[in-house]
Amino acid sequence: MTRILDVYLHQQLVGKLVQDDHGQMQFSYNSGWLSNENAVPLSHSMPLQEEPFTRNECRGFFSGILPEEDKREMVAKNLGISARNDFAMLEQIGGECAGAITFLLEGETLPTRQPDYRPLSNEDLAGVLEILPRRPLMAGEDGIRLSLAGSQDKIAVHVKDGTISIPLGGAPSTHILKPAIERFAGTVHNEAYCMTLAAAIDLPVAAVSTHKVSSIEYLLVERYDRSHDEAGNVERVHQEDFCQALGIPSDMKYQSEGGVGLPQSFLLLRTVSSMPVIDLQRFLDAVIFNVLVGNNDAHGKNFSLLYQAGKVRMAPLYDVLCTAYYPELSSKMAMKVGGEYNAEMLFARHFERLANDAGLGKALVKKRVVEIADSVLEALDSMETPHDTIADLPEFIAKRCGTIKEQQN
Repeated sequence: MTRILDVYLHQQLVGKLVQDDHGQMQFSYNSGWLSNENAVPLSHSMPLQEEPFTRNECRGFFSGILPEEDKREMVAKNLGISARNDFAMLEQIGGECAGAITFLLEGETLPTRQPDYRPLSNEDLAGVLEILPRRPLMAGEDGIRLSLAGSQDKIAVHVKDGTISIPLGGAPSTHILKPAIERFAGTVHNEAYCMTLAAAIDLPVAAVSTHKVSSIEYLLVERYDRSHDEAGNVERVHQEDFCQALGIPSDMKYQSEGGVGLPQSFLLLRTVSSMPVIDLQRFLDAVIFNVLVGNNDAHGKNFSLLYQAGKVRMAPLYDVLCTAYYPELSSKMAMKVGGEYNAEMLFARHFERLANDAGLGKALVKKRVVEIADSVLEALDSMETPHDTIADLPEFIAKRCGTIKEQQN
């Protein structure tokens, strides 16, 4: 039986996602949307056109909205659907998603009443965090339709006046709440430290704070894809990550598996950004910073485009964690820098090749490596003492900065 989901961008019905009798999915823009002089595409990978997009053409964007790996498997199990069925999962949890997109069964209307939220007491919040590993995104609970990409435990929440609430019925959230990863000590404080370090050297980055309820530590990340109107109401801002923008499914997010590489990423920004000179510099700085702090997991889904006020810009940094701090994790970077996967083997020639990949001057790129390394080292000296679980992280990062600087001579 053919099934149809109406796809909304903000409050506008823009198209239909269809699953045919054989389980194949395709997407078409509505004729009314195509004739709208203010129409914009959902994704760089799906330009405005009358012809429908096949599963292969639209899966990169739509599957990129959904959780990944074992979290996807558990969500599917809790919902009683196949983990490979993107359509069924979007039907079940596609209410409050990344960006400004919402999915509803054909014919249903967007809620017009005030957004609904379930406030959480400290006891309630602890209970949510305890159950997240078994019920990712709280999928299957009555009234909750939340989706976040990634393979880590997390949940979208609404924060106001210190009260944390769960969005109901597709109401917009304001923050992403991420509990600690049990297998690795201090991940909450590690990520908070790296994000704060990025902010300290003036890189655009999502705001973060660490908290604890009961015995559970968690990171609270302010959503850059949400804003507030003059009345204080939460508004969605559309966004997509680099994999979605290039039509690459999440299960291929690593460059070694066919995912996004740095040459594609720089070309994407050069093509779509409303301010490419600034965004190319920001992305270059982000790449260098990730190398210096040891964030080896900086893949194509950890960089995004932000669509706001008719402009396309690179989104602030997020998910910056020193993965190199944990010897159990791979030392292989998610994207090659100048043809090299191992950050400890990056020499001047690799950054010269990176400059060629990015279409930037070699002298500029090499100079920027040293400048950012110096900025990081200076910031490390002025930052607060880190949490006990990551007490030697500043020394670890400082040593990396020193090594990589020396290798540029």
